[in-house]
Amino acid sequence: MKKYIFVFTFLIFSSLSGQSAKYFSETFADVVKNVNPAVVTITSEKVQSDRYRSPFEEFFGDDFFRYYSPERERRSQALGSGVIVDAANGYILTNNHVVQDADEISIFLMDERKFEADVVGTDPKSDLAVLRIDANDLTGVRLGDSDGLDVGEWVLAIGSPFSANLSHTVTAGIVSAKGRSSVIGGVDYQDFIQTDAAINPGNSGGALVNLEGELVGINTAIATGGYMRSNAGVGFAIPSNLAKRIMEDLISEGRVIRAWLGVFIQDVNDGIAKALDLPDRSGAVVTEVVDDSPAEKAGFKVEDVVRSFGGTKIRDSSHLKNLVSSSQPNSREAVEIIRRGRNRTLRVNLVELPEEDVIFASRPSSSLTLGMRVEDLDLSMSQRFRLGEGESGAVVIEVSASGAASRAGVQPGDIIKRVGDKEVGTARQFRNALSDLDEEESVLLLIRRNGGSIFLPVDLN
Repeated sequence: MKKYIFVFTFLIFSSLSGQSAKYFSETFADVVKNVNPAVVTITSEKVQSDRYRSPFEEFFGDDFFRYYSPERERRSQALGSGVIVDAANGYILTNNHVVQDADEISIFLMDERKFEADVVGTDPKSDLAVLRIDANDLTGVRLGDSDGLDVGEWVLAIGSPFSANLSHTVTAGIVSAKGRSSVIGGVDYQDFIQTDAAINPGNSGGALVNLEGELVGINTAIATGGYMRSNAGVGFAIPSNLAKRIMEDLISEGRVIRAWLGVFIQDVNDGIAKALDLPDRSGAVVTEVVDDSPAEKAGFKVEDVVRSFGGTKIRDSSHLKNLVSSSQPNSREAVEIIRRGRNRTLRVNLVELPEEDVIFASRPSSSLTLGMRVEDLDLSMSQRFRLGEGESGAVVIEVSASGAASRAGVQPGDIIKRVGDKEVGTARQFRNALSDLDEEESVLLLIRRNGGSIFLPVDLN
């Protein structure tokens, strides 16, 4: 009898397993059939000038080698993917790094049509960009609710890994984690969906969709081991809810409008949790309150631990940063904090992020400021840029390739010591010095580099 029961049970299990496999196979096929036409391949080209640099240049001087080795132009090409999110208007969502500084951007559809794209707007702070093509008979994808994703849920990634000849490659996996941050250098707002669906170079900007055929993420990056550049089962996508808000701002305003609280924050580690007698490590601890900021006016103090913002419990400093930036300026939010062991609620009136902090979020055609970002020089920054001991000041951490600072020769790792006739010792002093320039046409920066000091004139126009 037991033998027959085992055989019967095995047959039922085999039948159910076969039905389950067939269900997933048909579901995947239906999703791909509907979404594939909305995924595009993007090639971006830019012209770069370079010349051979001799090791003897320091002995003979730049002019000698510039005469015998003139600059030559070369055309470089980058490959990526994108997603049509508005078929009626031809809007395409992709990564900023796919099209950054490009002179020409070409879009290839699944039906082999080719179009030249215009850049509607870019936001390097989130690594997103919106393009537009003038085309008929386009197929768009529905935007899903990325907040509703569950870890372990099936997702599909679609894009053009490695080559345009591999366009519309489909890979399947699950949501491995949510809320990942500190994944990509130079990207300020990170709240990534992690997936084990295979993502490789060229997939950037492509679609991550759920089994309802809805766009839940924009594939952006991979984590690899050693010198590998290929998939290792750890990929990251920008959540669709974040992408939607940024896309709407870029289309309507040409820039991303973010709210500002006005605090410097860091994660709560074991040492901080013990020192401040906190129940756990969730939240973000305030390390500095900006003068005359919404936070100062609301009564924030150093060592306050933010536990909730607008009714949402805070996981860490990146989570709080994303929540604040996603809020509407001029809105009033309740912020729950722990101060010296006691729970308090502060009411803060948010304002728009100050201009010096949004210099990267702009239309390509708008006038740029210096096009650089600086931070206070601390031990971690010294190690990051391999700076000498005893250095102090405001260190350049990022330079926009199209900005005035880049044209003047400013480089990441430069230490700014003076702006015009004003000494600079911190990032705040640097920003204050810039704000006092008024309508001047140029400014002279005193910079420490490689143990020496140089002046760089920067054209503000």
